Amino acid sequence: MAENLEIGKISKPRFEFRSFGQNFDVAAFRMSRLSVPVPENVWERHSDEIYIISRTNDVNNTKIRDGKMDIKTLVNTYQGLEQWNPLMKGEFPMQTTKLLSEVFTAFQVPLPNLTKEEYTYQEFIEMIYKHPDLSAVRVHKQRFGYMVNNTICEYAVVLINGARVVSVSSESTEIADILKTISDLKLEGVENINYLQAIKRVIGMIHKPLANE
Repeated sequence: MAENLEIGKISKPRFEFRSFGQNFDVAAFRMSRLSVPVPENVWERHSDEIYIISRTNDVNNTKIRDGKMDIKTLVNTYQGLEQWNPLMKGEFPMQTTKLLSEVFTAFQVPLPNLTKEEYTYQEFIEMIYKHPDLSAVRVHKQRFGYMVNNTICEYAVVLINGARVVSVSSESTEIADILKTISDLKLEGVENINYLQAIKRVIGMIHKPLANE
Protein backbone atom coordinates (compact mmCIF):
# COMPACT_ATOMS: atom_id res chain seq x y z
CA MET A 1 0.00 0.00 0.00
CA ALA A 2 1.29 3.44 -0.93
CA GLU A 3 2.34 5.61 1.99
CA ASN A 4 0.44 8.86 2.56
CA LEU A 5 3.30 11.34 2.82
CA GLU A 6 3.31 14.53 4.88
CA ILE A 7 5.84 17.30 4.38
CA GLY A 8 8.31 17.42 7.26
CA LYS A 9 7.31 14.01 8.62
CA ILE A 10 9.56 10.95 8.78
CA SER A 11 8.66 8.18 6.35
CA LYS A 12 10.22 5.12 4.81
CA PRO A 13 13.36 5.91 2.78
CA ARG A 14 12.22 7.99 -0.18
CA PHE A 15 13.32 8.12 -3.77
CA GLU A 16 14.14 11.57 -5.05
CA PHE A 17 14.35 13.50 -8.27
CA ARG A 18 16.12 16.85 -8.00
CA SER A 19 17.75 19.17 -10.45
CA PHE A 20 19.60 22.48 -10.38
CA GLY A 21 19.90 25.20 -12.99
CA GLN A 22 19.20 28.85 -13.72
CA ASN A 23 15.55 28.68 -14.74
CA PHE A 24 12.74 26.31 -13.79
CA ASP A 25 9.90 28.82 -14.11
CA VAL A 26 7.62 26.46 -16.05
CA ALA A 27 8.06 23.63 -13.54
CA ALA A 28 7.59 26.01 -10.61
CA PHE A 29 4.38 27.42 -12.07
CA ARG A 30 2.96 23.98 -12.80
CA MET A 31 4.00 22.76 -9.35
CA SER A 32 2.08 25.58 -7.71
CA ARG A 33 -1.05 24.96 -9.81
CA LEU A 34 -1.08 21.16 -9.48
CA SER A 35 -0.35 21.08 -5.74
CA VAL A 36 -2.96 20.17 -3.18
CA PRO A 37 -3.09 22.51 -0.15
CA VAL A 38 -0.07 22.13 2.14
CA PRO A 39 0.52 23.32 5.73
CA GLU A 40 1.33 27.02 6.00
CA ASN A 41 4.63 26.32 7.77
CA VAL A 42 6.04 24.79 4.54
CA TRP A 43 4.81 27.47 2.16
CA GLU A 44 8.19 29.17 2.45
CA ARG A 45 11.20 28.21 4.55
CA HIS A 46 14.69 29.67 4.90
CA SER A 47 17.80 27.94 6.22
CA ASP A 48 21.56 28.49 6.37
CA GLU A 49 23.71 25.38 6.17
CA ILE A 50 27.30 24.33 5.70
CA TYR A 51 27.94 21.45 3.31
CA ILE A 52 31.25 19.61 3.68
CA ILE A 53 32.29 18.64 0.18
CA SER A 54 34.94 15.99 -0.44
CA ARG A 55 36.80 15.67 -3.72
CA THR A 56 36.95 11.89 -3.20
CA ASN A 57 33.32 11.25 -2.19
CA ASP A 58 30.10 11.30 -4.22
CA VAL A 59 27.85 9.09 -2.10
CA ASN A 60 27.80 10.61 1.40
CA ASN A 61 26.06 13.97 1.83
CA THR A 62 27.23 15.93 4.89
CA LYS A 63 25.62 19.15 6.05
CA ILE A 64 25.68 21.18 9.27
CA ARG A 65 22.77 23.31 10.42
CA ASP A 66 22.43 25.00 13.80
CA GLY A 67 25.54 23.20 15.05
CA LYS A 68 24.16 19.76 14.19
CA MET A 69 25.69 17.44 11.61
CA ASP A 70 23.60 15.22 9.37
CA ILE A 71 25.13 12.67 7.00
CA LYS A 72 23.05 10.76 4.46
CA THR A 73 24.31 8.07 2.11
CA LEU A 74 23.19 7.12 -1.39
CA VAL A 75 21.94 3.53 -1.21
CA ASN A 76 20.08 2.98 -4.46
CA THR A 77 19.52 4.43 -7.92
CA TYR A 78 16.54 3.26 -9.94
CA GLN A 79 15.04 4.68 -13.14
CA GLY A 80 17.11 7.81 -12.70
CA LEU A 81 15.89 8.40 -9.13
CA GLU A 82 18.08 8.34 -6.02
CA GLN A 83 17.38 6.84 -2.61
CA TRP A 84 19.21 8.29 0.40
CA ASN A 85 19.32 6.86 3.93
CA PRO A 86 20.52 8.49 7.18
CA LEU A 87 24.11 7.52 7.99
CA MET A 88 24.96 9.64 11.03
CA LYS A 89 23.68 12.50 13.19
CA GLY A 90 25.84 14.39 15.67
CA GLU A 91 26.34 17.63 17.55
CA PHE A 92 29.34 19.77 18.49
CA PRO A 93 31.50 19.48 20.43
CA MET A 94 31.99 16.05 18.86
CA GLN A 95 33.98 13.16 20.22
CA THR A 96 37.18 12.31 18.33
CA THR A 97 36.13 8.67 18.07
CA LYS A 98 32.97 9.72 16.20
CA LEU A 99 34.87 12.11 13.95
CA LEU A 100 37.29 9.37 12.94
CA SER A 101 34.93 6.40 12.68
CA GLU A 102 31.96 8.13 11.06
CA VAL A 103 32.68 11.62 9.75
CA PHE A 104 36.09 11.45 8.06
CA THR A 105 35.32 7.92 6.96
CA ALA A 106 32.26 9.28 5.13
CA PHE A 107 34.47 11.86 3.41
CA GLN A 108 36.58 8.97 2.07
CA VAL A 109 39.85 10.70 2.89
CA PRO A 110 42.81 9.50 5.01
CA LEU A 111 42.07 9.85 8.72
CA PRO A 112 43.68 12.91 10.33
CA ASN A 113 45.88 12.76 13.42
CA LEU A 114 43.59 14.12 16.14
CA THR A 115 45.08 14.66 19.58
CA LYS A 116 42.11 15.94 21.61
CA GLU A 117 39.19 13.95 23.01
CA GLU A 118 36.61 16.20 21.36
CA TYR A 119 36.45 19.11 18.92
CA THR A 120 34.24 22.20 18.76
CA TYR A 121 32.47 23.27 15.59
CA GLN A 122 35.05 25.99 14.94
CA GLU A 123 37.96 23.58 15.43
CA PHE A 124 36.32 21.12 13.04
CA ILE A 125 35.74 23.79 10.38
CA GLU A 126 39.37 24.90 10.66
CA MET A 127 40.42 21.31 9.91
CA ILE A 128 38.21 21.34 6.82
CA TYR A 129 39.65 24.67 5.62
CA LYS A 130 43.18 23.26 5.82
CA HIS A 131 42.42 19.94 4.10
CA PRO A 132 43.37 19.82 0.39
CA ASP A 133 40.44 17.54 -0.57
CA LEU A 134 37.67 19.05 1.58
CA SER A 135 35.70 22.26 1.32
CA ALA A 136 33.16 23.90 3.64
CA VAL A 137 30.52 25.52 1.44
CA ARG A 138 27.92 28.02 2.66
CA VAL A 139 24.43 27.25 1.37
CA HIS A 140 21.36 29.41 1.91
CA LYS A 141 18.01 27.88 0.92
CA GLN A 142 14.70 29.59 0.27
CA ARG A 143 12.31 26.69 -0.21
CA PHE A 144 8.69 26.66 -1.36
CA GLY A 145 6.84 23.44 -0.54
CA TYR A 146 4.12 21.70 -2.54
CA MET A 147 2.45 18.29 -2.83
CA VAL A 148 1.82 16.89 -6.32
CA ASN A 149 0.63 13.33 -6.97
CA ASN A 150 1.30 12.53 -3.31
CA THR A 151 4.96 13.44 -3.78
CA ILE A 152 6.70 16.09 -1.69
CA CYS A 153 7.74 18.80 -4.15
CA GLU A 154 9.89 21.83 -3.78
CA TYR A 155 11.00 24.85 -5.72
CA ALA A 156 14.06 26.45 -4.14
CA VAL A 157 16.27 29.46 -4.63
CA VAL A 158 19.71 28.38 -3.45
CA LEU A 159 22.82 30.47 -2.80
CA ILE A 160 26.00 28.37 -2.98
CA ASN A 161 28.82 30.52 -1.60
CA GLY A 162 26.70 33.40 -2.85
CA ALA A 163 26.13 32.00 -6.36
CA ARG A 164 22.40 31.90 -7.12
CA VAL A 165 20.87 28.77 -8.62
CA VAL A 166 17.36 27.34 -8.52
CA SER A 167 16.26 23.80 -7.78
CA VAL A 168 13.16 21.66 -8.29
CA SER A 169 12.48 18.32 -6.65
CA SER A 170 9.95 15.55 -6.15
CA GLU A 171 10.34 12.79 -3.58
CA SER A 172 8.23 9.87 -2.47
CA THR A 173 8.38 6.25 -1.40
CA GLU A 174 6.52 5.46 -4.65
CA ILE A 175 8.59 5.62 -7.83
CA ALA A 176 5.57 5.72 -10.13
CA ASP A 177 4.26 8.86 -8.42
CA ILE A 178 7.57 10.66 -8.92
CA LEU A 179 7.76 9.68 -12.59
CA LYS A 180 4.22 10.98 -13.15
CA THR A 181 5.14 14.21 -11.38
CA ILE A 182 8.26 14.65 -13.54
CA SER A 183 6.02 14.32 -16.59
CA ASP A 184 3.36 16.67 -15.22
CA LEU A 185 5.98 19.31 -14.43
CA LYS A 186 7.49 19.07 -17.94
CA LEU A 187 10.81 17.87 -16.51
CA GLU A 188 11.26 14.73 -18.59
CA GLY A 189 14.83 14.45 -19.84
CA VAL A 190 16.18 16.87 -17.24
CA GLU A 191 19.27 15.57 -15.44
CA ASN A 192 18.87 14.45 -11.83
CA ILE A 193 21.47 16.48 -9.91
CA ASN A 194 21.74 16.09 -6.14
CA TYR A 195 23.13 18.71 -3.74
CA LEU A 196 26.59 17.12 -3.69
CA GLN A 197 26.89 17.24 -7.47
CA ALA A 198 25.39 20.72 -7.78
CA ILE A 199 27.76 22.22 -5.21
CA LYS A 200 30.79 20.54 -6.79
CA ARG A 201 29.83 21.97 -10.19
CA VAL A 202 29.29 25.48 -8.83
CA ILE A 203 32.62 25.60 -6.93
CA GLY A 204 34.54 24.02 -9.83
CA MET A 205 35.34 20.70 -8.19
CA ILE A 206 33.49 18.99 -11.08
CA HIS A 207 33.76 20.49 -14.55
CA LYS A 208 30.17 20.01 -15.69
CA PRO A 209 27.33 22.50 -16.16
CA LEU A 210 24.03 22.45 -14.31
CA ALA A 211 20.85 21.28 -16.00
CA ASN A 212 19.94 24.29 -18.13
CA GLU A 213 23.15 26.29 -18.40
